[in-house]
Amino acid sequence: MYQLIIFDWDGTLMDSAQKIANCLKAAAREVGIDEPSDQQAKNIIGLGLAEAMHSLFPNLTETRNRQLIDAYKHQFVVADQTQQGLFQGVEQGLQVLVESGALLAVATGKARAGLQRVFSEIDLEHLFVASRCADETRSKPHPQMLLELLDYTAIDPKNTIMVGDTTYDMDMAKNAGVHGLGAAYGVHDEVALRAAQAVEVLHSFSDIQQWLLNQRTQAAYD
Repeated sequence: MYQLIIFDWDGTLMDSAQKIANCLKAAAREVGIDEPSDQQAKNIIGLGLAEAMHSLFPNLTETRNRQLIDAYKHQFVVADQTQQGLFQGVEQGLQVLVESGALLAVATGKARAGLQRVFSEIDLEHLFVASRCADETRSKPHPQMLLELLDYTAIDPKNTIMVGDTTYDMDMAKNAGVHGLGAAYGVHDEVALRAAQAVEVLHSFSDIQQWLLNQRTQAAYD
């Protein structure tokens, strides 16, 4: 039974993959390097920004990498107008999960400033007992994000599940000794998520909510 449910953000709770890809491609153009394809850009969603840039552009100097990161941040916050929003049913579904007594948390490749920006726009922060971001701990698939959340909540790993749309999420869960639940409506497909040892792979947030509430959650501190 799961007492702690930890969610990835981009691609799991928020439909933001296209905006991220567009900003990555625009940032590459801005600094004068070959832009990645849509698929290449989306494939690194979930990693910390520095790790994502290194994965996409492994031969850049540190100076060029910093220029690229700065260009991406400008695109994401100021220049790019691609719409993003919560996946259907997320806000209501999270509330129902909270009412089940389970604790909710976030483990995201976003920087803290980016997550707080979203929280200021969408009133969800109160539903989560804690969150960890890639710029304040180790990037996925290292387990540190989850280990810190486990320590903060004092929940046993066997009573914890990580919900995410990438193999980075599933690998992080495995590395932390918790279960991983795959969201196949995000970046990585069902085949990849199952290969990464997800306990189940589902195709909508509504399906995730129903799966968790089907006698799989319990109150954290009864």
